[in-house]
Parts: sequence; C-alpha cells; structure tokens
Amino acid sequence: MSTEPEVAGSEIRLLELVEPYHTNHYGTLFGGNALGWMDKAGWLAATRHARRTFVTVATDRIEFKIPVRAGQLVELVARVGREGRTSLTVAVEMFVEDLLVPNSRQLATSGSFVFVAIDENGNPTPLRDD
Repeated sequence: MSTEPEVAGSEIRLLELVEPYHTNHYGTLFGGNALGWMDKAGWLAATRHARRTFVTVATDRIEFKIPVRAGQLVELVARVGREGRTSLTVAVEMFVEDLLVPNSRQLATSGSFVFVAIDENGNPTPLRDD
C-alpha cells in the first residue's frame, strides 16, 4: 500500500517510439498519428485533473515545426490550462529526440485541445460539484 498522497495532476507525459508503420512514404510521422497521440495525452491530463469523463470538442493552432522520423522517440507533454464550467483547455507539446544522440531533444509539434466533461447520457456536466 502506497503512503504517497494522490497527485492532483495538471500535467501528463507520455513516450512513444516512432515505428515505420507510423510513417508515410517519406519516412516521417503521419500527422494523424501525431494528432492522435496528442489528443490521448490531452485527454489523460484533463481526466486526471478533474476526475471526470471527457470528450474532445476542438483543437486549435496545431503547428508541425519539424519532421519526426521512424526510430525517433517522442515525448508528449500535456498541461491543463484554462478551466471553464464544463470544459478544460489543454496545451500539448510533442518533443522528438534521437535516442543515440545526446542533447537532440527538439519541439516537433504543439497545439491546444478542448475537452468537455460529460455525464452518463453524454450531456455536458460541470467539472466541479458545487
């Protein structure tokens, strides 16, 4: 049994290794795979932060800064930002690095995701019990 207090959780970090099946014919990560990983990290951050069921309702300002290649490691960092009555905005950054090259970590992609808390019927529900 752990004696550590429960973490409130406003940040999530995930690691993914880019495999050839994640890439296009140029050998770079499909944008859809990057967005899927970012959405997953954002959803986990939102869920852990508010302890509610969430759905993605919007993305904003997704920027692909550098290509990500097969064999590279990506780290997704998702941070809860604005909190509304039923929604959360989560900033997600995807960093890339070559595992065998020191100090090669770079920001590859960034974006913002909006999640809405829903009840058992799929209707928006408040984040906080008042």
